[in-house]
Amino acid sequence: MNEARIKDIGACVFDAYGTLFDFNAAAKRCRDELGHKADPLSALWRTKQMEYTWQRSLLGRYVDFWQVTGDGLDFAMSALDIDNAALRDKLMNLYMELDTFPEVVDVLSRLKEGGFKTAILSNGSPRMLEAAVDSAGIAGLLDAVLSVEQVGIYKPHPSVYQMATDWLGASASNICYQSSNAWDAFCPAALGFQVVWCNRYGQRPERLPGEPVAEVRTLAELPPLLGL
Repeated sequence: MNEARIKDIGACVFDAYGTLFDFNAAAKRCRDELGHKADPLSALWRTKQMEYTWQRSLLGRYVDFWQVTGDGLDFAMSALDIDNAALRDKLMNLYMELDTFPEVVDVLSRLKEGGFKTAILSNGSPRMLEAAVDSAGIAGLLDAVLSVEQVGIYKPHPSVYQMATDWLGASASNICYQSSNAWDAFCPAALGFQVVWCNRYGQRPERLPGEPVAEVRTLAELPPLLGL
């Protein structure tokens, strides 16, 4: 067994989109229809989706992540001059069944076998998360799926991360939190979580409070950090 680098952990909590689920998968499956616009569409869609969560949180105008995702897609399609209602519906439906990254099932299985509780903490609406989890076949590997719907505001508001500590019934320092989004790694670190930044996309470190305890390229590197 490896020597644990991250200790005193009762649960591993994961961001969903970009960390467990590949948010580019929907556009990839529509590459025949989108052609050379597939990658630009996916990138702009994701950017506007995130921007709208932050902007709505600041405005105090919460709507669920399904609407935010649709609004982001509408902006991206308009910006790229794509006028296709059927394709829009197809992309949205595909977002409900995104592919997981290749290592996800094995990592969650190892964590469960190692005695760790596991959970998702996500901006996603409950029905989006339920659909994605069921499609991926990982429901049995998770102890909880936590949605911002419970608090009516998006990450990185502290009340979102508080849901994880309330669920575990322990302090933030007893939770190992994983995200591939740089801002979603640095912000909970500032709140006391032991954060592993899964830097899949080669992002630069954020200039924000907090610092992850480790940076990895895929979640496959997580179990050894926990002594598994």
